[in-house]
Amino acid sequence: MSESSPNQTDALASGSDFRLNCPEPQEEEKMGAGPVATATGPKNEGIEAMRVLVVEDDVEAATYLVKGLRESGHTVDHAADGEAGLTFATTAPYDVMVVDRMLPKRDGLNLVSTLRAEGQATPVLFLSALGEVDDRIKGLKAGGDDYLTKPYAFAELLARIEVLVRRSNPDQVKTKLQVADLEVDLLARKVVRGTTEIDLQPREFRLLEYLMKNAGRVVTRTMLLEHVWEYHFDPQTNVIDVHISRLRAKIDKNFDVPLLHTIRGAGYSLRAAD
Repeated sequence: MSESSPNQTDALASGSDFRLNCPEPQEEEKMGAGPVATATGPKNEGIEAMRVLVVEDDVEAATYLVKGLRESGHTVDHAADGEAGLTFATTAPYDVMVVDRMLPKRDGLNLVSTLRAEGQATPVLFLSALGEVDDRIKGLKAGGDDYLTKPYAFAELLARIEVLVRRSNPDQVKTKLQVADLEVDLLARKVVRGTTEIDLQPREFRLLEYLMKNAGRVVTRTMLLEHVWEYHFDPQTNVIDVHISRLRAKIDKNFDVPLLHTIRGAGYSLRAAD
């Protein structure tokens, strides 16, 4: 990973997007009734929202995969090496993991076998340029649930991880979230409060999604930086305050009962009136 430049801090302070590993669409793109882009083809309305961990060291490959998964309505974390992947996998719950076999610091086989030894049962799809029968067998014996060789079609990868999740968790995560009269459709990327449809930018949508999935709990600034911005350091800017302010103006300003609360000295909480 390259070192941050001074311009990156400026970008954070202005509230614009900057990603260390996986570039995203610019904040100026409006979040309407569909995904930000449709490069992966028409959305399958049967897809359920999943939380996916991608462990891939190739920046271009990771960017392509993360972008496609997010455009398909899923929440994605990305780790660029095996050690980071192990940290992610043991500190947050995931519905499925996509793991490259050849990784720096800790290879994919070792990563998955370590997780299995610790009792971690999250489904794993291995990605690898090694496609011989013996290679696939090694991946499955290490604890992988499926094995896909590179190059691959994104549509096939998506279908495979959906199958893995359905098999492991028939009662998969809801695709619609609701707190009081605020509703979020994760597939249609649609936000409605009462009878009013609310137009959110991509980062605002991700922020609201995370807050709603943790409704009633106090969400700290560190949690938001890690799970919404995917920063594992404090950028020392007001980027969170800016986005919280924008989100509050859209979901609370013109309504009688506020839902987004600031918990002094702790963080934020999205909850219905007591």
